[in-house]
Amino acid sequence: MTRADIAAAARRWIGTPYAHQASLIHVGCDCLGLVRGVWRDVIGEEPEAAPAYTPDWAEASGAETLFDAAKRHFTSIPLSDFRAGDILLFRFREFLPAKHLGIATSATHMAHAHAGVGVAEVAIGAHWRKKLVAAFAFPGVTD
Repeated sequence: MTRADIAAAARRWIGTPYAHQASLIHVGCDCLGLVRGVWRDVIGEEPEAAPAYTPDWAEASGAETLFDAAKRHFTSIPLSDFRAGDILLFRFREFLPAKHLGIATSATHMAHAHAGVGVAEVAIGAHWRKKLVAAFAFPGVTD
């Protein structure tokens, strides 16, 4: 599996409507559902079941649920080294848990699921870069 394979798999999800907690290509997904679906496309069975979660994604408890899961199943890489096919994790507010994911499709763009929009490929501009807190590679990626 290459980063190009992962980016291509993410792009196949473009146009999938947004649906909280879903992970079905062309039917519906959220940001975690996109990552779960791409995992199934390039690796196979998911490593663990996603817990039930609300759109505020652990803000009340302050738990880094999404960050911790990413660390369990992906390989952490320096933010400056992410490339196409890598997972990007975002924190919307400095004091809140990270709660959004995207998949880099290049060094400057990502695929992500956004409420009201669905899965789209967008530029990783200043807005996204200031919220970016971690990057991860899929396990077993060959390049």
